[in-house]
Amino acid sequence: MVSLSADEVAWAAQIASLLEVNAYKPGNVTRLHNFQDCSFENFLVSAVAIGPAFREASQAPVGLTILRAVRDTHSLVGTNTNLGITLLLAPLAKAAGMGHPGGMRAAVMEVLEALTVDDAHMAYEAIRLAGPAGLGQVERGDVNDETIDITLRDAMKLAQDRDTVAREYITGFEFTFELGYATLHQLWQQGCRVSQAILQTFLTILAHVPDSLIARKNGLAVAEHVSDLAQGVLEGGGIFTHKGRRDLQELDHTLRDQQHRMNPGTTADLMTATLFVLLTEGGALGHLRDLMRHC
Repeated sequence: MVSLSADEVAWAAQIASLLEVNAYKPGNVTRLHNFQDCSFENFLVSAVAIGPAFREASQAPVGLTILRAVRDTHSLVGTNTNLGITLLLAPLAKAAGMGHPGGMRAAVMEVLEALTVDDAHMAYEAIRLAGPAGLGQVERGDVNDETIDITLRDAMKLAQDRDTVAREYITGFEFTFELGYATLHQLWQQGCRVSQAILQTFLTILAHVPDSLIARKNGLAVAEHVSDLAQGVLEGGGIFTHKGRRDLQELDHTLRDQQHRMNPGTTADLMTATLFVLLTEGGALGHLRDLMRHC
């Protein structure tokens, strides 16, 4: 994989964020569905806000990219719209700017292995600023510990069993590359509309990976049940059949409540990372005009 320019990296991060929120994903904020504390427009502004940080991502420490993006988002939006997205995209963006003869996943593995204690300090500061819902306290590696003395990857290792974003740091973005990107790239190659491909990929990720945001708020059993429901939608044909679309509407209704406790937000974050990989490693950024004709 050849290295991308600073502009290309920033464009990919912003476009991935915009494409993700514009898809009508079950239980998430969409054009037709706002949350009490967060609107569709908040996500649009947030996608713009991360641009400056990600333009510098190939040269900056991963932790600094995370912190800059969260600070800029907070200054413009004032609510947590993209912490998970930023945590996932920061190492991917640095890898995209580096380039690697073994491809993007090999590059991101090098990025992850080089993470430092300073990266952990900056990422923890970003997490505290964003204030994500459902966080508890842990004995070691707690985000409120300002004296953290382990690298960001080691901190993620402590959280990998309860947080899918953390697990991606340990597995070299296994779900992003092997599940999300593999599915999305295949659908794109088959000529699917972008919106359909995103939604079908989202359902595929949700069916295979219990959403850790749902698990934090409701328990693992509930998250696993939601994954079973997503699998049922896929077995009915997903977005490509009448039955699948009807089942999808039922799933969306099931996941919506006033407190949005059933919001599959981590799955949305993984979907954004998947889109970033399609745009960069998959070459879709160079075919964006064609891509936009089939939204």
